[in-house]
Amino acid sequence: MEAPPDALAYDGSATSVTMRAAKDIAFGSIAGMISKVFEHPFDLTKVRLQSQVLDETARFSGPIDCLKQTFQKEGIRGLYRGLPAPIVGAMTENAALFLSYNELQNGIRKLIDKPISQDLTLGELSIAAAGAGAITSFFLTPIELVKCKMQVQMLMSPAVTVEPSTVAGVATASHHPSPSFSKLPGPIAVLTSVVRETGFRGLWLGHTGTLIRETGGGAAWFVSKEAVARLLLSRRQNTEFSGDAPQNETAPKKKPELRGWESAVSGACAGVAYNVALFPADTVKSAMQTEAELRPRAAGQAAPSFIAIFRAMYKAQGLKGLYAGCGVTVARAVPSSALIFLIYDKLSSRFG
Repeated sequence: MEAPPDALAYDGSATSVTMRAAKDIAFGSIAGMISKVFEHPFDLTKVRLQSQVLDETARFSGPIDCLKQTFQKEGIRGLYRGLPAPIVGAMTENAALFLSYNELQNGIRKLIDKPISQDLTLGELSIAAAGAGAITSFFLTPIELVKCKMQVQMLMSPAVTVEPSTVAGVATASHHPSPSFSKLPGPIAVLTSVVRETGFRGLWLGHTGTLIRETGGGAAWFVSKEAVARLLLSRRQNTEFSGDAPQNETAPKKKPELRGWESAVSGACAGVAYNVALFPADTVKSAMQTEAELRPRAAGQAAPSFIAIFRAMYKAQGLKGLYAGCGVTVARAVPSSALIFLIYDKLSSRFG
């Protein structure tokens, strides 16, 4: 596949870096925002399924039941509960991902003295992608914390108490009547509440899970997209030049561009790879970020670690619990990721 348009224009100047950064931020933000509106009900379903793994009895039997119950009890408003935070998160995530990914590619090229016209290997791209994911995780964790807390608010009781039963030292919870929408705090109220109760450090609750997911998942996302894109381009070029018509060997070879369907197909494959790669880390993260709402600890009780919750969830439901919500997540990732790369590639091609 051709080098990114921004990379082709690389000259190391401050103006070039600023222009590339502005384009990556703009294109990534637009792609992330549009895709998030489409996928939010499915993301809400995923978080609610993940949050019930440590419950004594499950609220939902599966993703379809979760969507059905949410719509029946909360309506369309319930399906889009917490949307402002994911919109900001998607814009931030994709802007940071694409910006970091392209800049790290440029850094790798300079480090190994490889010309811009030469593609990086998939191994080299994986390093850039993993680095981009790690960087993005620091911006994303506070946004996802607010999102996850809002997505389970309707499952809370106005006065939740800790049940005596535990799984591997992690408290479990039983079900209580849900509060009404009018009593639920918005994203700013949730954010300020976290800061007030736990300080700014509390905004990064669950960061270990986000870091693992974004580092490994980011590498899987970009590399699988690039691998499939290169395969599709190679296949098209072999088909186009398989005839007997003479070719002008002296004419400069133009870097091929992905067609719309090729961007979408490679993006869809990337979405599957991203979510399957390290999904259990996301499950543990969601459980940690919704613990205060669904399984509050007794006063003075120390918060369980990432490893402790991982073990508790595995003990409770095994791999099935760690992959709770994975099916619906992969199902929405196919069109969502296809849409992200389609929009980003087209914007880069048109304005890059």
